[in-house]
Amino acid sequence: MKRQFSLVYLTASELAPPEMIETAGRAGFDYVSLRTIAMGLPGELNFGLSSNPALLRDTKAALADSGVKLLDIENARLHDDVDIRKYLPEMEIAAELGAKAVLTNIWSTDRAFVVDKFAELCGHAKSYGLKVNLEFVTWASITDLKDSVEIIKSSGADNAAIALDTLHFSRSRCTLEELAALPPDYLGALHLCDAPAEIPTTKEGLIHTGRGERLYVGEGGIDIAGIVSNMPANVVCGIEIPHIERLKAIGASEHISRSIETTKAYLEANGL
Repeated sequence: MKRQFSLVYLTASELAPPEMIETAGRAGFDYVSLRTIAMGLPGELNFGLSSNPALLRDTKAALADSGVKLLDIENARLHDDVDIRKYLPEMEIAAELGAKAVLTNIWSTDRAFVVDKFAELCGHAKSYGLKVNLEFVTWASITDLKDSVEIIKSSGADNAAIALDTLHFSRSRCTLEELAALPPDYLGALHLCDAPAEIPTTKEGLIHTGRGERLYVGEGGIDIAGIVSNMPANVVCGIEIPHIERLKAIGASEHISRSIETTKAYLEANGL
């Protein structure tokens, strides 16, 4: 089966959806993964489509013209004061644009509350024909594969799976044995990047790499081949390689092209 690739938002977060889609198409991506639900981070641009008719129109045109498809949207975070209803307009539009899933991660330590809200999110997503992919993040509240699986099981949702990011998998010290033991239907998304093998000892260090200094696949010390070989072959390879200095030096278009070229070369060299 020929692997398919998605350009994940954080790789070039300054690009509005139409430009990201067009750039992805020129670079050879099959899909894009857009952040249409802003996280409210400092300096983050809001690319919500439900409140911006002109941006929605241009996004639809870019999808039609480029042949690139929308894989999923992010980030429907679950935090202590979350109101799931606020995510629904973007989820509805994502479904209309052909998306397959919405991504979430967890920022609350109240496990019962999290399970309840995750089940609620999955229920709404199901009504739009979407799956929910839970991404564990090393500096969040749910940080590893084991706890993510427990959340999904406890929720009772049948449209939920894991979004596995190679950086978080490595830095949360998950094991290939854990991954190999999971049923394939628990693995719904894959985000590829590389990083040095040494794991930062502070939250600030983890965030710095995660949001602004990831490496091209094959440049670092993460066992990418081991992870990919334990993922279902039909899972789209999302490429998520934010690197602030590289973006400044070579520009978004070149960085995006190098991201997919180096990933494909690595996978081919490793028989994947």
